[in-house]
Amino acid sequence: MAKQSFESKSDQDKVFWLNNFSVKLVKYAAKYALTADDVKDMIASAAYFQYWVNYLTQTVDYSKKVTTYKNQVRSGVPAGAAAPVQPSAPDPGDIPVTVAPGAFKRAFSLAQRIKKNKDYTTGDGDDLGIEGPVVILPDLPNVKPVIKIITGNGGHPTILWTKGKMDGIDIYVDRGTGMWALLTTDNFPDFTDETPLPAPGQIANWKYRCIYRYNDKVVGQWSDDATIAVKG
Repeated sequence: MAKQSFESKSDQDKVFWLNNFSVKLVKYAAKYALTADDVKDMIASAAYFQYWVNYLTQTVDYSKKVTTYKNQVRSGVPAGAAAPVQPSAPDPGDIPVTVAPGAFKRAFSLAQRIKKNKDYTTGDGDDLGIEGPVVILPDLPNVKPVIKIITGNGGHPTILWTKGKMDGIDIYVDRGTGMWALLTTDNFPDFTDETPLPAPGQIANWKYRCIYRYNDKVVGQWSDDATIAVKG
């Protein structure tokens, strides 16, 4: 498996890393001849990047809730179930100071300047998060999702999957036509397919397959197909 340095992490890991790096730069600025603008830019970049990562997470979660609510408005809820609650849009708060694109390129450039300094120590590197540990990435060409389909909310299928070090998963479905179609890209396990069920008394076989996403790209191998009988 490929080895990567501290640069290769998920967005959530990057938030944690840049927050630590930017805060710690303050005490190392004089030793490594960093300017006030260097430190100010990293602190602002950490806040700005975290804002948008958090906003995206909230937006994805909200989108799922809106889809579920829309489907309930259209198709109803199981007999005896409580009425659906209208989802509320996320409030990400005030936008921090805008920074130029390429925050991590600038951060890595600073990290390299620090590591090339004659006074650099591994202790400083550990404190700043630029020394290690080494991150082992999955074998991306061969990574393969393992999925399981169960009957979820109101008889709708729920696709169970494990995220691991991946960013998300593309879910495809074949509703008995022999044609695969993209159902959704899911970033947070698990996913319930809220597509309307067959007509009352009817049974249909819905088939699912999935493939991982990493760094905004499809990677690895298709999962084994999984089929479930859905009842109207």
